Amino acid sequence: MDYVSALVPPFVMAVFFIALVMTIVKSQGGANKAKEDAAVDAVLARAEATQQQK
Repeated sequence: MDYVSALVPPFVMAVFFIALVMTIVKSQGGANKAKEDAAVDAVLARAEATQQQK
């Protein structure tokens, strides 16, 4: 039974890692992409404006 307790934590971590990767892949593109792109553009514009003021 020691082998079962030794294999459970890596197996659980692998399942969570796969779920995380699948969530990241699914969230790419679509309606979320436009929101994310707009947020990044806003941050970059703010950073450029701050740099130009100095």
